[in-house]
Amino acid sequence: MTGDSLKDQRVQAAVRRHARNNAFWWTDKTISVVLSDPEVQRVRAQIQETETQLGMELRARLQPFQDRYKRAVSDGDTAVLIRICPGKHGRWGRICVLDEDHEASMEEPHWGHNSEGRPIAWVGSAPDDW
Repeated sequence: MTGDSLKDQRVQAAVRRHARNNAFWWTDKTISVVLSDPEVQRVRAQIQETETQLGMELRARLQPFQDRYKRAVSDGDTAVLIRICPGKHGRWGRICVLDEDHEASMEEPHWGHNSEGRPIAWVGSAPDDW
């Protein structure tokens, strides 16, 4: 390879990095603007309130699933853990503790606790995915 072709490759790589970084910056800026919109904040708060209320309403019936999950984690009981719903949304601080396929068989929403430890119920595979 000649010195000019190496220089061209470095320039092209630098241009690609710049374009990628610029795209990430604009994406982040756009998401921040949308999420900071007062109406989006109002709707998000309303959804969180509804999910928390539903979580509290279902707590009496579904708390044993949370207890089972905690025991399985502390005991390393993989037999229990592999039967639990794959609806684990760690990004949002939520782990569904119900059995796999609960939405079809029990007609229940996802249920567990949020990152603050409050019972929460949600519908769908990715809550708060705006």
